[in-house]
Amino acid sequence: MKQATKGFTIIEVLVAVIVLTVGVTALVGTAGMATRMVQRGKMSTRASDLGAKRIERLRLAALSTTPRCTAAAFASGGPSTYQNVTETWNVAAAGSLRAVTVSVSYRTAQGTHTDVLTTQIRC
Repeated sequence: MKQATKGFTIIEVLVAVIVLTVGVTALVGTAGMATRMVQRGKMSTRASDLGAKRIERLRLAALSTTPRCTAAAFASGGPSTYQNVTETWNVAAAGSLRAVTVSVSYRTAQGTHTDVLTTQIRC
């Protein structure tokens, strides 16, 4: 007479443990990478926001005087550091349409990353 067997064999348990270990290891590696990507995105957003604000301040300075673009604040400058972001800005010296370039830099795990924002301001 044969007996009905119930439960798992030791081989089945070992295979299940190995599969589970591989899955958990992959999940931990992915979580670390996702955390780094979120932090990098946060710094990139902060840097872009600061650069856009600098462009708006320069635009307001350009429009604050008559004739336009003669305000002392409408000039190249920097470096200026705020919230671990360093920015420098360059304003073209002459012309009715002035090129404005703002460079924002921040540190990452791989080194310093720089984003450049450019626009033109009509004088």
